[in-house]
Amino acid sequence: MLVPAPASPPTLVKDAMSTVVLTIGPAHTLRQAAALMSARRVGAAVVLDPDAGGIGILTERDILNSVGLGQDPDAESAQAHTTTSVVFAAPAWTLREAASAMTHGGFRHLVVLDGGEPAGIVSVRDIIRCWAPARAPEPAL
Repeated sequence: MLVPAPASPPTLVKDAMSTVVLTIGPAHTLRQAAALMSARRVGAAVVLDPDAGGIGILTERDILNSVGLGQDPDAESAQAHTTTSVVFAAPAWTLREAASAMTHGGFRHLVVLDGGEPAGIVSVRDIIRCWAPARAPEPAL
């Protein structure tokens, strides 16, 4: 009897990334962005700003920093807190390349571009999920 070999864990960004990308506009308030991120259970939103001609990223850390400074999340715009000097990943990058870029840049999310358009986001959590062994079931008492 042949037993199939266990599937190897994903090693490329395209296999680990989330393809559901939350996109917001630069005029969204931080509260609106936080509500959307919370509802979708994501730690980052891609900010599309056609007037500025680019793609940015707003993370939960950006919102936390603003609130920590005492700024009003109903008055602060996403644009004012968006990182526009974004490091992008390609779907064909290895997870090691993505992890290296995150470590070097000090961030936890990479926007994945395919043909110049956002195709997904890969996070530290996605990489850990691929690298960590599957959780063993808890023994019965």
